[in-house]
Amino acid sequence: MRTATLGPAQRAESLAEMAERELDILVVGGGVVGAGTALDAVTRGLSTGIVEARDWASGTSSRSSKLIHGGLRYLEMLDFALVREALKERGLLLERLAPHLVRPVPFLYPLKHKGWERWYAGSGVALYDGMSMARGHGRGLPLHRHLSRRHALRVAPCLKKDALVGALQYYDAQMDDARFVATLVRTAVSYGALAANRARVTGFLREGERVVGARVQDVEGGGEYEVRAKQVVNATGVWTDDTQAMVGERGQFHVRASKGIHLVVPKDRINSTTGLILRTEKSVLFVIPWGRHWIIGTTDTDWDLDKAHPAASSADIDYLLEHVNSVLAVPLTRDDVEGVYAGLRPLLAGESEATSKLSREHTVAHPVPGLVVVAGGKYTTYRVMAKDAVDEAVHGLDMRVADCVTEEIPLYGAEGYRALWNARARIAAATGLHVVRVEHLLHRYGSAAQEILALVAENPALGTPLQAADDYLRAEIVYAASHEGARHLDDVLTRRTRISIETFDRGTRSAREAAELMAPVLGWDKDQIEREVEHYDKRVEAERESQRQPDDLTADAARLGAPDIVPL
Repeated sequence: MRTATLGPAQRAESLAEMAERELDILVVGGGVVGAGTALDAVTRGLSTGIVEARDWASGTSSRSSKLIHGGLRYLEMLDFALVREALKERGLLLERLAPHLVRPVPFLYPLKHKGWERWYAGSGVALYDGMSMARGHGRGLPLHRHLSRRHALRVAPCLKKDALVGALQYYDAQMDDARFVATLVRTAVSYGALAANRARVTGFLREGERVVGARVQDVEGGGEYEVRAKQVVNATGVWTDDTQAMVGERGQFHVRASKGIHLVVPKDRINSTTGLILRTEKSVLFVIPWGRHWIIGTTDTDWDLDKAHPAASSADIDYLLEHVNSVLAVPLTRDDVEGVYAGLRPLLAGESEATSKLSREHTVAHPVPGLVVVAGGKYTTYRVMAKDAVDEAVHGLDMRVADCVTEEIPLYGAEGYRALWNARARIAAATGLHVVRVEHLLHRYGSAAQEILALVAENPALGTPLQAADDYLRAEIVYAASHEGARHLDDVLTRRTRISIETFDRGTRSAREAAELMAPVLGWDKDQIEREVEHYDKRVEAERESQRQPDDLTADAARLGAPDIVPL
């Protein structure tokens, strides 16, 4: 297995090396599309760098519904091409590219009308399954089935008896979106890409009309670098228009932000063996299994306030609770909510004012020589977006470049994963960990779980769980800083793990223990540990306060009450 370490030394070396020579491709933006673009470019043999202003996946790509899906509702909009494309990608991820990170998840769709609705919805789900199978990448998922009301209530006893007359059950897939992005970056690095987070582009380098690179500020160390590249790819999502403004070009399209919020509640609050998908007046609502929790979402509202920290208001939370409680026999209350998170979808502005009807297609443009822009799309189709962006960039390279090969490139940890999964009982016996712990590691890291186990073998104390978040081993916190590019406490508690949304204290009780584990890796002294913990506590309190506010304006103001980054 190739090594792919995103540690402090690797980051410093990458920044220095990017400044020393001209790259073929520089990717700006460390979300799923940027990370996918870096992997696509480097696996075509191009010298590649990727920089991200904050943490990997710190924007939209860590705040999604965590689904890899074809988009069943887009069939109703007759967007067959988008669904077909997404179903192919879903199959590739499940079967070949990331079987350790992407897994099947069942959904129950309650029917409220006899006769016509079963025929109508059933036809759509049958077409969904058929399109998946036709692409040759759908055999890993069970086919849909029709359920009577009695059968549906056995599968999902949480539902009110009068909330359905029957149901359909079908399958899609899910993943941890932030972990997926970090794994994409690590995979790109394993093939030779240079990668640095906390590295902000402050402007573009120009020679006449041509963009020939970018000025990059090291947010951690304070230095500034000039990174030259034959082609620069702007993959900054909801920040696309802001990034374009640095070259004095608004671009050939406009990206609007749509806010979606999600609630996380404990598993025992909803008695069901399956996820749920419910119709709302605007879109659909998902109740998604998530380990020992459920994720409930999402909303879909226009957002034009702070992009870095979109805030969930009290009205947003009430909206989700009201809609999910309309079908639950035992309603949820605010006290049941462990975590809340808000994200922004980058939508290409269309003719409709309703964000739910804006395009989920993606667009690639070459607004000025040397600069490619990719925007729009959906998480599931990140690989296609990346391919199109690199294809466009290749037109500006005076060299012969290989075709895209990412359809054949498993992500880091996929190689050998199934063999290790089959051997999980033996691994548990050899390491002294419970088999459930081994399964947890394999689901999160794939075959790279061996690197975690090596840390535990070296220091057995790391094989114990965090005191206030016992789903996670102490070794995972160390590994996040040493191998996965985590630079701050917030990176670990919010993205490398999900402690910030999976515990009622939002991670504050785990903050000091985690910071002390990260400190030796990142060279923190006692003062920096204190600053990290204090910053995290302030961030959590600001989020809690924002969620008590009645609307977007007041919620945004409250969320901005916490500083954005820890001073070093």
